[in-house]
Amino acid sequence: MASGSLILTIDQGTTSTRAIVFDAGAQPIGSAQREFTQIFPQPGWVEHDPVEIAETAIGTARQALQAAGASADDVVALGITNQRETTVIWESGTGRPLSNAIVWQDHRTADICNELSDAGIADDIWARTGLIVDPYFSATKMRWMLDHLPIPNLQARAENGDVRFGTVDAWLIDQLARGESGSVGDDIPHLTDVTNASRTMLLNIHDLTWDPDLLRIFGIPEVALPTPMPSAGPFTVTHSSIFGREIPITGVAGDQHAALYGQICFARGDMKCTYGTGAFLLANSGGDAHALFTDAAPGEMGADDLETASGGLLFTLGWQAGGSKAYALEASIFNTGATMQWLRDGLGIINDAAESSDVAVMLGDNAGVYLVPAFSGLGSPHWDPHARASMTGISRGTTKDHVIRAALESTAYQVKEVVDIMDSQLRLARRGNRRERVLRVDGGQTRNPFLMQFQADLLDRPIEVSAVDETTALGAAFLAGRAAGVWRSDRELANLWQCTRRYEPDMSESQRLSLMAGWNEALRRTKTNFRG
Repeated sequence: MASGSLILTIDQGTTSTRAIVFDAGAQPIGSAQREFTQIFPQPGWVEHDPVEIAETAIGTARQALQAAGASADDVVALGITNQRETTVIWESGTGRPLSNAIVWQDHRTADICNELSDAGIADDIWARTGLIVDPYFSATKMRWMLDHLPIPNLQARAENGDVRFGTVDAWLIDQLARGESGSVGDDIPHLTDVTNASRTMLLNIHDLTWDPDLLRIFGIPEVALPTPMPSAGPFTVTHSSIFGREIPITGVAGDQHAALYGQICFARGDMKCTYGTGAFLLANSGGDAHALFTDAAPGEMGADDLETASGGLLFTLGWQAGGSKAYALEASIFNTGATMQWLRDGLGIINDAAESSDVAVMLGDNAGVYLVPAFSGLGSPHWDPHARASMTGISRGTTKDHVIRAALESTAYQVKEVVDIMDSQLRLARRGNRRERVLRVDGGQTRNPFLMQFQADLLDRPIEVSAVDETTALGAAFLAGRAAGVWRSDRELANLWQCTRRYEPDMSESQRLSLMAGWNEALRRTKTNFRG
């Protein structure tokens, strides 16, 4: 292999960390993965050990290089993609974490969010950040840490710059630059990328800077926050103790943003869906941050109007590379793959998620049984944290096979809901033929043929499955490679993308409407405002 031709990516996820080495043809040639500890101190709380996160990132990166038969001398750039919103606090000088990280799934800040909504400022926050006030995002996690961690003078220390806050990307950049010797000193760069920053509820989505009014509302000192950087560009270099020589870090993005880039969604209206524990849809909405805010000026609507104004979607940054940037509409669906895990681990009615496809096909139809998997509330477009899972349409003839099929179908119904809203928000509903607008997909559930066909049928549009399943890592590699000069244009990247399977829609409109009517009724009965 040519020296300096490879790109190393670290993909730090919610339950595991993986690293992949890509060659100049964007093909994965070596990888490694490690799970790490999930910490649940009390109901609704989810934490990670930041030290374990850093150790798994460095360990898997070394293993991936070994698996590829490569060394640091063969690597031209390093890309990082990460679980978003998860928040870390550490000492600037020592790099020592001051507590466990608070994970994006954590709900301990619900009361803070309720106070913000009751104070009537949720609309202003949405207009500045594109985000709905929810425990999901980082700002309330930071505020909770400052208020509740048993550390003397923590607020003052943050205001003096002795303490750093960051999402997981900023933590990894710090640890990679600091090195295994644990370099002491506050001159270690404190950096994040704009996509991760856009998930904190502190970044102004319009000018991509920390918003002074939001910093004041949450009481977060700017000196404690990392500097937002473009997703593709020179961040810093790894310490020589990590890989034996310095490697430039040139691409960083939150996992869903990286997947959008990795799926080559470069044109306005291009959509991707990543099916993991939850499902995350992003649609490229172009380079104008103001386009989706024209009907929602700050101060002109109340919190109850937010779902109407936003369609229950989030507005976020897609990426920033060089002088260009793309914004995105996002839908966050909390329980998709997790629903199948529940069937396996909670109910014990399947041994492996793969067998569910054959069960669903053999059954023929759902017999009117619907499962709404609100195990941790409902995300987009409903944002109902108090909803709980329900099943409707059960009769004496209902079997476990009906439950399995209903669980699979629930993923497709939830995706259908938000794709329709995205079409409407982007004014795509009447532009061209729906069947010409492809949804590109990745993640574990794309290996389920029944689900992918059912999804194409409900959407009435083709589904294309990426040949590289780990498109989050691929997107990070693309960003790092663009900045390092491995690839020089979007066209060059588009030529590298490959489809492994395409599903064409094959369902009548009457059947589609009937199925969605049944889903909507089940959903209505599940939401906490249901009155019977």
